[in-house]
Amino acid sequence: MKIYGIPNCGSVKKALDFVKGIGVEYEFVDFRKQKPSREQVSAWAAAVSMDKLFNTKGTKYKSSVLDYKAMNEAERTEALAAEPTMIKRPVIEHNGKVIVGFDEDVYKRALF
Repeated sequence: MKIYGIPNCGSVKKALDFVKGIGVEYEFVDFRKQKPSREQVSAWAAAVSMDKLFNTKGTKYKSSVLDYKAMNEAERTEALAAEPTMIKRPVIEHNGKVIVGFDEDVYKRALF
């Protein structure tokens, strides 16, 4: 399992605590140290939709000049690859599935 995010993000902390609590091994990837590729962002978006992946409620997006609705898919992908803090967190890859955000019920269904 790979968990992508930012260590000080509340949702990421909840996800890490949950995964540790059930004893699942994972690898944590810090978006600030390792940005995802455009291909990786595209794969995540294909799995969960760009609407779910793009965090338009986050501080970074709100402080930017980006207009998500006016952007095409390629522009959205490029924006998220360039500035992964605008990706809704955490992003979890597990057994060929992608989960975005923290939702304990979704985690329980996906991990058990």
